[in-house]
Amino acid sequence: MSRSTKPHEIVERALELSTADGCVVIADEESSANLRWAGNALTTNGVTRGRTLTVIATVDGKEGTASGVVSRSAVTADDLEPLVRAAEAAARGAGPAEDAQPLVTGTPVSPDFTDAPAETTSAVFADFAPALGEAFARARAGGRELYGFANHELVSTYVGTSTGLRLRHDQPNGTLELNAKSPDRQRSAWAGRATRDFKDVDPTVLDAELAVRLGWAERKIDLPAGRYETLLPPTAVADLLIYQMWSASARDAVEGRTVFSKPGGGTRLGERLTELPLTLRSDPHAPGLESAPFVIAHSSGDDASAFDNGLPVPVTEWIREGELARLSTTRHTAGLTGLPVSPGFGNLILDGGGEKSLDEMVADTERGLLLTCLWYIREVDPATLLLTGLTRDGVYLVENGQVVGEVNNFRFNESPVDLLSRASEAGRTEKTLPREWSDWFTRAAMPPVRIPDFNMSSVSKGV
Repeated sequence: MSRSTKPHEIVERALELSTADGCVVIADEESSANLRWAGNALTTNGVTRGRTLTVIATVDGKEGTASGVVSRSAVTADDLEPLVRAAEAAARGAGPAEDAQPLVTGTPVSPDFTDAPAETTSAVFADFAPALGEAFARARAGGRELYGFANHELVSTYVGTSTGLRLRHDQPNGTLELNAKSPDRQRSAWAGRATRDFKDVDPTVLDAELAVRLGWAERKIDLPAGRYETLLPPTAVADLLIYQMWSASARDAVEGRTVFSKPGGGTRLGERLTELPLTLRSDPHAPGLESAPFVIAHSSGDDASAFDNGLPVPVTEWIREGELARLSTTRHTAGLTGLPVSPGFGNLILDGGGEKSLDEMVADTERGLLLTCLWYIREVDPATLLLTGLTRDGVYLVENGQVVGEVNNFRFNESPVDLLSRASEAGRTEKTLPREWSDWFTRAAMPPVRIPDFNMSSVSKGV
């Protein structure tokens, strides 16, 4: 169908065409705008548009309900009925779905369901671009080069079901990543921000921060592998806890496969994970971190069920005052485990009531390491959630409250669950961009965290 056809009309037409026992139709209208730069100069910019339609058909049989999912982009009017029929054929050819549940019922209708989709344009950078030009000028004058990109996406999602749901959610998502390098490429520093509209990010502020870090790196200090008191900035804390949440399936825990499984059976729900009063939560209405207040599942998987589309997503405390309070479930896995329904999370917030900034925590450090970010994080052992990865773009030595130089990079081996148990201090929570997972997850707010004995398992030659 042409882009002049409104998404809600596509959803309604697909539902009309369906002859299945149940049907869910999801229309995603996507737009993006981006800027890229290198060596203190813009290199590329662009705007894209796209439309994807997903049809989920359910067919009831003697042995249970089967489902079929077909998703295609650039669907025309002639493509719509074949798409619906393909989903129905997939359902009729499949065995009963393990996660089968009645489609979500009720009559909620988003008031803007029939409105045109929201779209982003290059105008989102109207204030940001001039500030970026100013950052380029300052960097040139300071003898450093800036590289990076700014990307803004806006997805309007329309969900319609044969049970009467008509829901719509607009999700803006912006990321800014900025690297500063010395002209000889021997020193590099990184900063990143997540934003909904680029009105709350200032590249000149980031450039000033990076200039300080490049200055720290003028002195090089070699350190061996070992355990060091380490300050994890919010971005690193986010990367670790996002992976922890991806591993927080109630079903997997009950079946004894994860770090949240209790030896001898059951889960660790109710167990204290940290002596700090940390609360890890998700809230679809958190200011600046808003996410879909209902389930949007284009297919079924370990942590989502296509049958749950439209299910409300409540505020959920995963860790409450240091105790494990919830594990993620679909309606199906909630029934299997006997635990409450806790749909997946669209944002993640860690708060312990701390008031100190990262700089203030540095000032309170007698001797330790200050990280910039983590990357190439991989799982080593799911039973303990042991992760390995590398530090990147600056590890700094702190002595007597002052950064005294840059040290070599390390490979680390740590479990985020174990880190929580050993954390001795958490600072002030702030919005942050998880560097490792920014392609998949950006809506996070974390504090800096002090670990007395972070395990730097080997020296890395990376930068």
